[in-house]
Amino acid sequence: MSTLGLQRLAADGPLLSPVAAGVWRLHEWGFDDAALAAWVEHAIALGITTFDHADLYGGFRCEALFGRWLKANPSRRDAIQLVSKCGIKPPDAARGWRVKHYDSSAEHITASVHASLQQLGSDYLDLLLIHRPDPLLEPDEVAETFARLRDAGKVRHFGVSNFSPSQYALLASRTTLVTNQIEASLLHTAPLFDGSFDQCLQLGIRPMLWSPLAGGRLFDAAANPALAAALNLLAGELGVGTAAVALAWLLRHPCRPLPIVGSRKLAALDDAAAACRLQLTRQQWFTLLQVAQGHEVA
Repeated sequence: MSTLGLQRLAADGPLLSPVAAGVWRLHEWGFDDAALAAWVEHAIALGITTFDHADLYGGFRCEALFGRWLKANPSRRDAIQLVSKCGIKPPDAARGWRVKHYDSSAEHITASVHASLQQLGSDYLDLLLIHRPDPLLEPDEVAETFARLRDAGKVRHFGVSNFSPSQYALLASRTTLVTNQIEASLLHTAPLFDGSFDQCLQLGIRPMLWSPLAGGRLFDAAANPALAAALNLLAGELGVGTAAVALAWLLRHPCRPLPIVGSRKLAALDDAAAACRLQLTRQQWFTLLQVAQGHEVA
């Protein structure tokens, strides 16, 4: 089984696999320890060694579930890269959170990192992201917090998630950021046109992409019959799965995005690895864009 090589996320960024395994729904997968180990080791064997977390995934349970495997296999820490996010506080009476809100304060970022490390069973995170843009974000406070966490060896690199280009530029003016994790797929092409991918190219950073398969809606004929048919046709011509084609479409962009695939199925990991070895032609790429948007490019 050939594996994928690590790629740098930015000039001074971490080395990550070209696609990441997402664990947003790990708490729903019903894995026992053996099944979890099989899933993680299958990903690693393919070269998918980056695992994308967030503190609140699974009601603040997913990091601990993944940590069961890492704590049982501490020697595997050097074989993987851990990404996590913080800053979202959903309503939670036990925690005193009456309304969903964002918190980018030094106190919350620091506490979240310490909790994530304890849950995961790791001494450090390879990458920490602010999960959502906080209207009350103090860029200097965040920059100072990042510096303290880096100096303490708790987090090696920092980025953001779901930030607009202007929001990214503001925080990047105070501290080094290596990525913006945003939504993108053939059913959500906004980053191609709203400046997000342009900014990544301008700054020499690679975006991470959540929901690159639109939660599976790409393959639902009810969502976009023409797109589902086009993906099936091209997949048949190329001899790969439809998911591999959809991911390869994203990977073809010159900003070299890093999609995050979250599925309990080992075949989904296989498709993600196959996508990294698939190079769509320019005409194949524009055919899918045209079908997805329902019109020719202007």
